[in-house]
Amino acid sequence: MRTTIGYTIESIGYVIGAQGLVGFVSRTFFGTEWGWLHKVVDLPSTAYLGVIAVGLALVAGGVTTRKAAGRQEEA
Repeated sequence: MRTTIGYTIESIGYVIGAQGLVGFVSRTFFGTEWGWLHKVVDLPSTAYLGVIAVGLALVAGGVTTRKAAGRQEEA
């Protein structure tokens, strides 16, 4: 079960991180809005960097959760 939760958290992290990256790049370099995050909230360009950080944190948390489950099964 812990492995499934780890994969789920990691997958959500990839989606959130990608939306943050797309939002930052599109607003900073092209002056347009890409992705779906801008339809939910209106963020300045620098806030998208925070969204990327949240995505990376979720990915790291998911990987850690999966690896902890693997170590438990071996013991």
